[in-house]
Amino acid sequence: MLRKRGFMYELVKNRLMFIMLLPALIFFLVNSYIPMVGIYYAFTRFDFNTSLFNSEFIGFENFKFLWRSGILKRLTLNTLGYNLAFIVLSNVFAIALAVLVSELKLKWFKKLTQSVMFLPYFISFVILSVIVYNLFNYENGFLNTTLEALHMEPIDVYNTPWVWVPLIIIFYLWKNIGYSMIIYLAAITGISEEYYEAAKIDGANIFQRVWHITIPMLKTTFIVLLLFALGSIMKGQFDLFYQLVGNNGVLYNATDILDTYVYRSLKVTFDMGMATSAGLYQSAFGFVLVMTVNYIIRKINDEYALF
Repeated sequence: MLRKRGFMYELVKNRLMFIMLLPALIFFLVNSYIPMVGIYYAFTRFDFNTSLFNSEFIGFENFKFLWRSGILKRLTLNTLGYNLAFIVLSNVFAIALAVLVSELKLKWFKKLTQSVMFLPYFISFVILSVIVYNLFNYENGFLNTTLEALHMEPIDVYNTPWVWVPLIIIFYLWKNIGYSMIIYLAAITGISEEYYEAAKIDGANIFQRVWHITIPMLKTTFIVLLLFALGSIMKGQFDLFYQLVGNNGVLYNATDILDTYVYRSLKVTFDMGMATSAGLYQSAFGFVLVMTVNYIIRKINDEYALF
């Protein structure tokens, strides 16, 4: 007989469950774990004229170059800065909009509002880039055409780096805020009406009900979404940045993030070692950050921690 509580005992006892789990395990093994062998390239000067594992081993030279050149610092600040803005602003606006929509009394208008705000989430980043180009193109974009009609000087948006900081944040919120709002709206729907009825009896107005009942009840949802967002805080919405900015070197200081740098190192400069170094740094930094934040939250309130 198989020893109870051992792995083989559990495997035999729950063999159907393990068989159902097998496709997922194979998927992550092939797509997530086997490619981790490529970490080795971060410590080499990759040469396309040699075999995959026959390039010159140079230790931490790639990391030293990224740090000393200031590239790593700029990429880290840009990636963290944009993602923090995305996380904070999207959650704040999503909660505010969810509260407003939940207070609407006309059902048809409520459904229409949800649909209109959720629609941008399904729009491709490629289509978004076309919209943005037609808005800000220097020669015949909508912005400069309007300015010329008003006898004002046109603005060269694609050669003005600082303009893209608020623009990227605005377009991210426009595209994703509807999705976050639906999540918070579902959480609000699950709040018992008895709380609101009791508050009304006690004389609380709508603002007091929202502040003392709705907002506190959304705290758990907010923390869970925050932790999930922090899990990818070092991933900078590659599609958004690449489609809006592309390979415009003038805008790199304000818009370049780790994802776009890795892509450009692979596809433009063909520097496998530098791209792998930046990617490894991105993963390691993100892992440490998530573990740290989860540890702090677990110390404050164990119920809100992911693990």
